[in-house]
Amino acid sequence: MFDAIVIGAGVIGCSIARELSRYDIKIGVLESEVDVATGSSGANSAIVHAGYDCQAGSMMARMNVWGNSLYDVVSKELDVPFKRIGSLVLAFDEEDMNEIQKLFEQGQKNGVPGLKILSAQEVLQMEPNINSNIIAALWAPSAGITCPYELTVAMAENAIQNGVEFFLGYGVENIKRDGNIFNIKTTQGEFKTKYIINCAGVFSDDINRMLGGEEFKIIPRRGEYCLYDRKLGDMVKRVIFQPPSSLGKGVLVTPTVDGNLLIGPNAVDIDTKEDTSTTSWGLNFVYTKALRTIPSLGRRDVIRVFSGIRAVADTGDFILGASDEIPGLFYAAGICSPGLSAAPAIGQYMAELVYKYAGNINAKFNFNPYRKGIPRFRELNWSEKEKLIKGDNRYGQIVCRCETVTEGQIIEAINRPLPALTIDAIKRRTRAGMGRCQGGFCTPKIMEILNRERGIPLDEITKGSGRSYIVSGRIKEGLRGDK
Repeated sequence: MFDAIVIGAGVIGCSIARELSRYDIKIGVLESEVDVATGSSGANSAIVHAGYDCQAGSMMARMNVWGNSLYDVVSKELDVPFKRIGSLVLAFDEEDMNEIQKLFEQGQKNGVPGLKILSAQEVLQMEPNINSNIIAALWAPSAGITCPYELTVAMAENAIQNGVEFFLGYGVENIKRDGNIFNIKTTQGEFKTKYIINCAGVFSDDINRMLGGEEFKIIPRRGEYCLYDRKLGDMVKRVIFQPPSSLGKGVLVTPTVDGNLLIGPNAVDIDTKEDTSTTSWGLNFVYTKALRTIPSLGRRDVIRVFSGIRAVADTGDFILGASDEIPGLFYAAGICSPGLSAAPAIGQYMAELVYKYAGNINAKFNFNPYRKGIPRFRELNWSEKEKLIKGDNRYGQIVCRCETVTEGQIIEAINRPLPALTIDAIKRRTRAGMGRCQGGFCTPKIMEILNRERGIPLDEITKGSGRSYIVSGRIKEGLRGDK
């Protein structure tokens, strides 16, 4: 029997779980996938937006600006990368100038600090590689970049440190209410709880229909991206936007916290909530749009393409709060962009709502807000590397050459409280396989380590969820079967 169950282990669900763990209650998190951050939390622009492009007075605006202000503290507490590098929205003509003037005025209403409209000369001094045909830009110094999946993993691990239980691979099939208790049937068992916090992303309207709560619809909106090799990571030093459209913030060009260059996304409403395919026309659109920002940008150094799906609510805003129809049900739904930026604030906001609703729970006197991440071997100096290797010589064995990831890092990822048991889960925690060869060299070695450390047969190791097996069996056994 749980006091509260969070449905969904994306960045929003994990942020709420972490904040709820400040209270002396029993908390569970149900996630249909085999790891956290497998949906839109693991496939987005990784931008911590300033908050100027959210409609004034909206929940999006409030959570964005509040969440942005929390990132310096949260990133230090959870040992995740965050860089407050600022953002620019470029204007190429008078129509664009009118748009950035509107964004400037809206940002002031939203309380975004430090906004300025800069001249073309000022912008080109800051970013000499961008299109020299610009006439001005909106400068937002509070914008930043982070790693969304590292943040999600960190929030989950810190929640576990503080007593939260995670149930991965537990897809919700049905929910019924019996008096004041919810009975949740999942693919791997049943759960009882007093309160439910619905953070199921693109499936949050499906969860709501099971309960018979307020009607809303989630529209899946796919965005495609191109990721470049790190040698292009210094082409721009800030997040560079073009003026937004009705479908989103437009195609951006940005450095990542790990030194790559990222361009995208497009924005296409789709019918299937799990369609994360990429398309030639979609990627061509992204590249063509990015050329307007950086005319010299080539395609040769793209090392990966991917897409993510945003959960866009038909209400036009985040859906946050307690249900008026179902006592004990809370919503954190329709969290599209700027959801990553807003995540720390949404966590606090929703935990406070549950606290006030429950009325008889106490703050946990021994809550620990700190979590130490896996050492980032590539970023250490020689003295730090030497010390780490002396403590455990497996940190001296390089497994992923592209990203300089060691055996020690991979073993730690496998054996942490939220263990990484798939190739993608290890990638999200260590960056093994994220380099130029995209795991071509290191995947077999990682499989051997998983087999050795956890006893998972090689033909049962998956890339991610479902039946994404990497090998089907031994060659000799296959040949014998053919005879």
